[in-house]
Amino acid sequence: MNQNDDDWLHTPDKAFRRWQELDATGAAGRPFSPRSIVQHMAMFERFQRFLATVGTDIRHFGEGHLAAFLDDLGDHCRAETSTALRYAKLVDRLCRHLVDVGLRADNPAAAHARLSPWPAGEPVPIYLDEIADLRLQDALQEWPEGDERGLRNQAAVAVLLATGVTSAEIRRARRAHVIAEGTRWRFLVSAHGARAERLIPVAPFARAVLEAWLRRPAVCDDELLFPLLGPAGSLSDETLWRAVRAALDAQGFAGADRSPRVLRNTFGRRLLIAGRTNEEVSHLMGLASQRTVVRLRATLVATDERLTSQQAP
Repeated sequence: MNQNDDDWLHTPDKAFRRWQELDATGAAGRPFSPRSIVQHMAMFERFQRFLATVGTDIRHFGEGHLAAFLDDLGDHCRAETSTALRYAKLVDRLCRHLVDVGLRADNPAAAHARLSPWPAGEPVPIYLDEIADLRLQDALQEWPEGDERGLRNQAAVAVLLATGVTSAEIRRARRAHVIAEGTRWRFLVSAHGARAERLIPVAPFARAVLEAWLRRPAVCDDELLFPLLGPAGSLSDETLWRAVRAALDAQGFAGADRSPRVLRNTFGRRLLIAGRTNEEVSHLMGLASQRTVVRLRATLVATDERLTSQQAP
C-alpha cells in the first residue's frame, strides 16, 4: 500500500485535501479553485461525521447510508437549492476515485448523482412504525436507578421522540424551556437561524422520565436542560446520537439510519396519523417548507395500499 492509500485509511481528511488539490477535477475536466476546495473539505467533513454516527466510514458505507445522509440534509436547505445534489456529486466523484485506487469495490453514490434536477427521487424517510413507536414509548417508562448519566440519556431520547426537535435544538435547550402546567406539558424551542420560536406539546409518555430528570437540582438559574456531567459525560452530538442508537438497538431496529432523525420522522408521522395537517406538522417541526412532511405522508398512503392489497380476496 502506498502512502496516499494509507492516508485514506488513517487520515482521510489529509488524503481528501491532497486528492482535491492534485488530482480531482470537475465536470469540465478542470482543477477545482481554492475556494471550491475549501467548500468541498467542509462538505467531506460533514459527510464523515454523519458516517461516524451510523457506525461506518467512507470505505464501507452503502446506498442506504447515503440516502439517510441526503434525507438529513433535507430539512436544513430550501427545496429549490441544489445542496443535496452537490453533495451527491461530490461523494460520487470520491467513490469513483476510491474504486480506482482499490479502496472500494463499488460506488453507492452513482445512482444519486445521476438524478437531475434534484430532488427527482428522494429517499423514503426512515421512521419507527406505529408498533415500534409504542414499544419504544413503553421502554422509556423505566430508567436506570442511581445512574445519572443513564437517566439523562433516557430523558433526552424521550424528549426527541415526544417533540420531534433536532439534536442541535435539544442540546441548546434550557430547563426553563420545559413548561409544565398541570397535565399540560410543552417544550419551547427558541428562534434560531431561519426557524422561528415554537411551542410543542410534550407527549404524555415522556413526562415521567423527564420529571425524574428535572428533580435533579439545578446548578444555576439558566442551566441547560441536559448539561455536562463531568469530563467524559458531556451531551455532545456524538453522545446524544449514541444514546439514540442504543435505544433503537434495544428495540431491534435495524434501519440504515439510527440517528435522532429517525425519532424526528416518527414524531411527524405520528402527528399525521392523528389527523394533523401538513402545515401544522411542518410548523411543529420548525420546517420552512412542507417537503419533509409530504414525504412522511406518502408513507401513510403506501402503508394503506399495502394493507388493502393484503386484505383483498
